[in-house]
Amino acid sequence: MLIDKTAIRRLIPHAGTMCLLDGVIAWDETSIICETATHREPTNPLRRQGRLAGLHALEYGAQAAAIHGGLLATAAGGQALPAYLAALKAARLYSDYLDEIAAPLQVSAHRLLGSAGNCIYRIEIRADTVVLAEARVTIVTRPET
Repeated sequence: MLIDKTAIRRLIPHAGTMCLLDGVIAWDETSIICETATHREPTNPLRRQGRLAGLHALEYGAQAAAIHGGLLATAAGGQALPAYLAALKAARLYSDYLDEIAAPLQVSAHRLLGSAGNCIYRIEIRADTVVLAEARVTIVTRPET
């Protein structure tokens, strides 16, 4: 892994088992590829009645986008601003359940538009060569209160 889970936890606000990605295997200014096996863990906080629905793959993708934002901010000598997922568009799910997939998940996010905390990413979640889910996510910085 290029970046491990300990470093990821410093980049995003997701704590404990809600930090779903195990590591970053590649990233550059516009994209990131992460890997994880947390979809198989019985303690995964997104499980309901012992199962992890395919819909939750989208949270994995959103976390990859958040990590990418954190890495960009750190590389620029700063820290990512607090942000939230404002929209989810063009979501496609190709798997009913993630927990039955034996292979590690490869989670990618590619920034299509924007910079800093206001941006749109295309996310894709795979197991080996099989696409499990894809979507576009819009992330915006939290307004000052």
